Amino acid sequence: MCANCGCQSDKTAMVDMQTGETTMIAAAHDHESGLHSHDGVHYHSHGADHDHHGHTDDHGHVDSSGHSGHAKPHVKLSVVDIETRILKKNDEAAAKNRAWFAGREILALNLVSSPGAGKTALLERTIREFGNQLPLYVIEGDQATANDGKRISAAGGSVVQINTGTGCHLDAVMVTQALSALKPAPRAVVLIENVGNLVCPALFDLGEWAKVVIFSITDGEDKPLKYPHMFSAAKTVILNKIDLLPYLNFSLEQAITNVRKINAGARILQASVQSGEGMAEWYEWLRSQAAEVRQFTFV
Repeated sequence: MCANCGCQSDKTAMVDMQTGETTMIAAAHDHESGLHSHDGVHYHSHGADHDHHGHTDDHGHVDSSGHSGHAKPHVKLSVVDIETRILKKNDEAAAKNRAWFAGREILALNLVSSPGAGKTALLERTIREFGNQLPLYVIEGDQATANDGKRISAAGGSVVQINTGTGCHLDAVMVTQALSALKPAPRAVVLIENVGNLVCPALFDLGEWAKVVIFSITDGEDKPLKYPHMFSAAKTVILNKIDLLPYLNFSLEQAITNVRKINAGARILQASVQSGEGMAEWYEWLRSQAAEVRQFTFV
């Protein structure tokens, strides 16, 4: 997770594609988040050698005369400790996002996939063909460039681009800050295109109503088995690029079986964003989820 995969970036940038304004934003795991102490409590990894710092065995600080002065506490945090704190802070922000969406009857979806599976193309076509039925807003997540944000803007969508630097996923704090710039209307749909990655986004709740996995047939039938956490978290799986079936050695039946092994309750849609096949079913699903969100807020 974060402590191991390099996603502890402190260089996350947000670009409002409507105004062109760029803002550096915080993340749930950066140095501004409170996960790193700057109040005299020092965190060291297990096994760190402190001898060369002039520390005593009990971590009392030694002054220039060789006498130990007031010992400042040293708290050793394991990887598990750090990960727990990161997820706790993220979950707190996600809960606030969820309440914010619910209060405005907004359908928020977290779109995840491997790179190149067709998330952005799906959003482009959805905006062009479905944007007149429900207000659509997009949060674009990538490590670098505003290429996808520009594509969404050209399609007619309101979009904020988040560049995570070394980060490999969006987190709830980033989404909170993106919403402050995006300002989605009540009863709108917020489509969050996460960074292309089938690992870390599974662990980070953004406050969304549901996760949608875009599963391209070019990925191979075994992706649900290789990345079970992501597929088990999905409410809907879109099998994309089915127009390529005649040209690939891909078993649609086996792919669906593999999804069912991991997540028996997931809705599976078969689509080709390129040809438009299956898109009507996707739009109908969006309508049904938007209606469900509105009904749910009054339960």
